[in-house]
Amino acid sequence: MSEAPQTLRAALWMSGAIASFSAMAVAGRAVSFELDTFEIMLYRSLIGLLIVLTVARATGAMGDISRRHMGTHLIRNIAHFAGQNLWFFALTVIPLAQVFALEFTSPIWVLVLSPFVLGERMTRTRVLAALMGFGGILVVARPFGETVGAGVLTASLAAICFAVTIILTKRLTRSEKITCILFYLTAMQAVFGLLAAGFDGDIAAPTLATAPWLVLIGCAGLLAHFCLTTALSLAPATVVVPIDFIRLPVIALIGWGFYAEALDLWVFVGALLIFAGNYINIWRETRRP
Repeated sequence: MSEAPQTLRAALWMSGAIASFSAMAVAGRAVSFELDTFEIMLYRSLIGLLIVLTVARATGAMGDISRRHMGTHLIRNIAHFAGQNLWFFALTVIPLAQVFALEFTSPIWVLVLSPFVLGERMTRTRVLAALMGFGGILVVARPFGETVGAGVLTASLAAICFAVTIILTKRLTRSEKITCILFYLTAMQAVFGLLAAGFDGDIAAPTLATAPWLVLIGCAGLLAHFCLTTALSLAPATVVVPIDFIRLPVIALIGWGFYAEALDLWVFVGALLIFAGNYINIWRETRRP
């Protein structure tokens, strides 16, 4: 198949990913007034587990679920569970665009942590990308002259947790199928959510108002990653990453239109630095012999 149709298909899949990530952010904020982040994660994971098992049975992929590398699955899902809870919390206390801008630093943290976890070499290009990314963080967070709020800290920590998740996912994909990874993602985090949400002996049940939003969170979370993975299988990362960056202005407009959040120029400037660091690294890596 020629390159142009493949790129167009990748763009369409990325449109689905952008819509899914944005929908999950809006839904997460909508239910936060009645449910805490642990309860949101519990219901999201249960819905996701039901979807994964249904699809796996329908496609005959149940045999892909193995008990190899349970330790890696456990560490990966602890990191993802922590990151997702921090992300949902950040959605409620800082503008949506700021959350998404800081989330884009995950690939930068992958560059920093990969030499220690995967044994990958830190090249000059990766150092430059990391420095640009950290510069972008400073522009978005603007820590000088004012106290950094809880929202910025939690969103930044969420990005680090997501980076650990990405690194361990990369390790797991060397031997595990996507069905296996998604099964343990949803199953383990359902257990984590039950333990964390039930720690105080009180788990709020979904109401008629929150149930549709929870279903949207569960479906959108899986659909977003499926669309992103599919897009990357159709086109190079140098094509997909700029499309993914459209998430920032989209969520900024949603925040402005639905929540009266100001369109902060410095968030976009910082996000552009973060994006540039990511893109330079991807461009260089795809041209490495």
